[in-house]
Amino acid sequence: MKKDFLPAAAALCACVAVSAHAQNRDTATVALEPIEIVANRADSKTPIAFTNVKRAELESYNDGRDIPYLLQMTPSLITTSDAGAGMGYTSLRVRGTDGSRINITANGIPINNSESHNVYWVNMPDLASSLRDIQIQRGAGTSVNGAGAFGASINMLTDAPSTEPYAEISGSYGMYNTNRETLRVGSGLIGGHWSFDARISHMGSDGYIERASSKLWSYFGQAAYQNGGTMLRLLAFGGKEETYMAWDYASKEDMEKYGRRYNPCGEYTDSEGNRAYYPDQKDNYIQHHFQLHLAQTLSDRWRMNAALHYTDDFGYYNQYKTKRTLVEYGLDNFKDAEGNIVEKSDLIRLKKNDNGFGGGVVNFNYSDGNWNVIFGGAANYFHGSHYGQIAWVRNYMGAINPLQRYYDNTGKKFDSNIYARANFDFARYFSAFADLQYRHISYTIDGASDNYDWNTGSPAQLAVDRRWDFFNPKVGLNFTNGAHRAFASWSVAHKEPTRDNFTDGDPRHAPEAERLFDYELGYTFNSRIVSAGINLYYMDYKDQLVVTGQLSDTGNPLSVNTPSSYRMGIELQAAVRPLKWFNWDINATLSRNRIKNFTEYIYEDEWTNPISFERGDTPIAFSPGFILNNAFNFKVAGFDAQLASRYVGKQYMNNAKSEETVLDAYFVSDLHLGYTFRRIHGIKSLRLGFSIYNIFNEKYFNNGYAGAGYYVENGEKIIYRYAGYAAQAPAHVMANIALTF
Repeated sequence: MKKDFLPAAAALCACVAVSAHAQNRDTATVALEPIEIVANRADSKTPIAFTNVKRAELESYNDGRDIPYLLQMTPSLITTSDAGAGMGYTSLRVRGTDGSRINITANGIPINNSESHNVYWVNMPDLASSLRDIQIQRGAGTSVNGAGAFGASINMLTDAPSTEPYAEISGSYGMYNTNRETLRVGSGLIGGHWSFDARISHMGSDGYIERASSKLWSYFGQAAYQNGGTMLRLLAFGGKEETYMAWDYASKEDMEKYGRRYNPCGEYTDSEGNRAYYPDQKDNYIQHHFQLHLAQTLSDRWRMNAALHYTDDFGYYNQYKTKRTLVEYGLDNFKDAEGNIVEKSDLIRLKKNDNGFGGGVVNFNYSDGNWNVIFGGAANYFHGSHYGQIAWVRNYMGAINPLQRYYDNTGKKFDSNIYARANFDFARYFSAFADLQYRHISYTIDGASDNYDWNTGSPAQLAVDRRWDFFNPKVGLNFTNGAHRAFASWSVAHKEPTRDNFTDGDPRHAPEAERLFDYELGYTFNSRIVSAGINLYYMDYKDQLVVTGQLSDTGNPLSVNTPSSYRMGIELQAAVRPLKWFNWDINATLSRNRIKNFTEYIYEDEWTNPISFERGDTPIAFSPGFILNNAFNFKVAGFDAQLASRYVGKQYMNNAKSEETVLDAYFVSDLHLGYTFRRIHGIKSLRLGFSIYNIFNEKYFNNGYAGAGYYVENGEKIIYRYAGYAAQAPAHVMANIALTF
């Protein structure tokens, strides 16, 4: 029924758009205000480092790649792609911090999963086609809802309702059968008060990596009502994905044997001894976001924003696992045809999530002369069910109940906060900033874990019941005079552990919350021809959770609170606009990211008898010391072009500074060409685009994993290390077309 509803809704809005075109010409000049929870946004008087990416920039290069890839030219940001071509499972890091430490919101509503703290962009494909802009705040940022910002915040605003009817059809196609088809329609203003907008998108790719295919659907819809100082918006957006796994990556040795595109996921040996692949080794997920926003002007000085939201998602993935111990999955040993007892066999398991997340947020904005004050609060509740089932066992003698759950647990989380933020202009060019937030979290997990406890002979039992109360103050000074802006700020942020920190942890040593002191100092100059900026940061962490090589009783890697670590760096930005048709943008980050007095643990055969090594101060994993982005932009009449280049320095894939397991530095360039025709044969615009990605054919990796173990030979401990690498596509092309009516 849901599949039939979306195309029908799109068609209905298209009809409304056509019928409303003539009758609303006189009202088209009425502006509809976009909804935004203003406490999340920074402006020129907010003493933090931030970058705004506007809709025009998103549209120019939106050919179906995920949002991380549309942001990759912003300072201190790097991207990863499991499939190797920017579609499917992708992620981003800012200042070296991973996605679980980056707060993501849409219209001020939390998007991060309450337990993992991650955002899975594959669940929201082509959301960029419905965004007004994106603001990236580096560092602790402003007060936020949802997961704590420990490296950055990304605040997305969806499209404001359109005052004029429109329809847009766009499509892209390129190598690896990568494609996108999008339909957007809007009614324009109806009766001076109402408007409706809708989008439906289909995307897909075979992926650069073998079998790393993705089949994606997404939608966006909104109904808006405006009357005087009242603005009400109801939004729904979401997506459905089916993605073949590619997250196991491949070793360099396997790539030499089977090629760079080799994907070990789903591999097994068939009955004839040949290498084979399970065709349904796929991740399947459906996610829906619902938001109801109210913006109310109360007086000349007061304004209120309030919102209710609910996110519903369900998904599972199939995995073919080889030679698994049956008792781990609640299955009895069996006798084969020859009467031998079989304790291990190949099997197919399904891991499922069923989540619900809802809540509300409200804030009040007071603006009067030298004062701009915002205060408010939010409360959210999450309920997540996690369970696993066995679909098939090779040669199993006996009945398998496909509904039987070999693990089953539930996570519940309540998260609330109140905050107050103020800017005060105390002198002609100077303003003071203060942002105070109190946050309360309660989190429980109950049930049987997917980790088997060999000491008890049963699934490990989970009984987590934790509460945290955080106070997050932020203060700063800002100087603005014409083309000059300077700021200094100090912020405190806290972050609770993720679900995995508990489920894969040691119950005898529960993880503690992390704390960040963030110091920022910046200066920017902005004129018509030249702009330049420098930002210095020092992010001092206490009890940051890092992987040390230690294992839990169930054999999973432990994240351990390390007493002291830091990130410090310099972010440089410049732009030159010497001609109307040409501009040059460049930014760079030089950083030092260290764990103080790091201790590494290595196990015999990766399981028993750990030994430890004092490594001293070591680089934090996946934190390059140098990042450079450079773009040459040309625009003449309807023609535009961009040559964009990115350099990412060497990255260690563990915290022990192991030279055997690194991601080498890489330099990648993309060429974008486009031409826009205006007002031809009743069409408002026709845009043709062509992109060549990785134009110089760099063979590089942008993600991976590393591990270590040792064995004893002649009484001597021999250490070995291993790694898997996410190979990225060589030179490949994409073409796109967009028609607007």
